[in-house]
Amino acid sequence: MAKFNFQLLPVWMIFSFIISGTCQQSKDQYQLVWSDEFDKDGAPDNAKWSYDLGDGCPEVCRWGNNELQYYTKEIKNAHIKGGYLVITALKEPLQGYDFTSSRLVTKQKGDFLYGKVEARAKLPVGKGTWPAIWMLPTVWKYGGWPGSGEIDIMEHVGYEPDSVYGTVHTQKYNHILGTQKSGVIFSPTTESSFHTYGIEWDESAIHFFMDGKVYHTFTNDRQGSASWPFDQPFHLIVNLAVGGNWGGKEGVAADIWPQEMLVDYIRVYQKKQ
Repeated sequence: MAKFNFQLLPVWMIFSFIISGTCQQSKDQYQLVWSDEFDKDGAPDNAKWSYDLGDGCPEVCRWGNNELQYYTKEIKNAHIKGGYLVITALKEPLQGYDFTSSRLVTKQKGDFLYGKVEARAKLPVGKGTWPAIWMLPTVWKYGGWPGSGEIDIMEHVGYEPDSVYGTVHTQKYNHILGTQKSGVIFSPTTESSFHTYGIEWDESAIHFFMDGKVYHTFTNDRQGSASWPFDQPFHLIVNLAVGGNWGGKEGVAADIWPQEMLVDYIRVYQKKQ
């Protein structure tokens, strides 16, 4: 067989070979340990999902971010149809709030220490929308937020339609201090097409990716839980918020509701033993 001369290739193509090989090796290391394909119409599977309800009071009213929605478990706010989880934010009054929506969690039903998470989703449109796919600790070993950590796999705010963020929050790095560790990736089709958002997380780093492209890495500095509380099990959260400190920074459009986030699947892989 003729020997392939990499020196004749442009640099970008060499890196494509290297990255492709690395991704394949990484994929081969993992096995599926939890998933929801959202393939049965009706309510979300209660063996996999619970709900955070209301406004977060008395612990963190308005969910700590001055959000405008009241979360329910009603079918109109969260249901499965045609192979998708549909989370719908409605403009309607409830319990003193002007909007309803839903926030699903896998706590005690899907809790993971390390692995790869992939979620394929299409995001809502318009100022005031704030969809997220993220993770919180199942047991708050290092104290309340942000001490025990937060991993934001995907966040999007409607007034920045081409931007998707991946972020971690810890005691040392968080948005209250303005020190959060965040990355951003740009795409003109976040609201019109499905994309795959995810992380790869192990004891040394958390890599954030969109459609297989890593755009942000947070590395364990080995300085303790203040900067790296990510040595404990975390669970998944999927929600569509309205307004709030970030989502409503440039206002909330009056004429765009209802808005939906569609999720095709969520899959969790862990390394083979």
